[in-house]
Amino acid sequence: MRKSVIILIALVLSTIAFAQKVKVTKVPEIVSKSLLSKYPNAKNIKWDKEENNYEASFENNKIENSVLFSANGKIIETEVEITVAQLPKSILNYIGKNYKDQKVKEAAKIISEKGIITYEAEIQGKDLFFDENGKLLSVS
Repeated sequence: MRKSVIILIALVLSTIAFAQKVKVTKVPEIVSKSLLSKYPNAKNIKWDKEENNYEASFENNKIENSVLFSANGKIIETEVEITVAQLPKSILNYIGKNYKDQKVKEAAKIISEKGIITYEAEIQGKDLFFDENGKLLSVS
């Protein structure tokens, strides 16, 4: 399990470094159809190509989302914006203890294709990643 989480975080961080904007016309039809079938209310969709995968960033019911798809339309990872208050208490306690006088700018819940949940909290330009039990996994 720990190995899967570390691999997931490495994937997230490496894909961020290699993301390239792509036009909607360059996104495979199976990928765009997969997005719209799962999120029919998606608005303001922006696509990035990350190596052989495609990431859609969009608004769904007034909440920021991003979904990473394989080239065949399979969901690899989903990231949903959450409020700071929605972070698990153990994460809030860790941040309060280790990042005193600093506020969480953004928070997100990340779900891998295998259902592994991680949380991301952005503090002063750093992204802190936690497992669903509140254990710090990495800082980038």
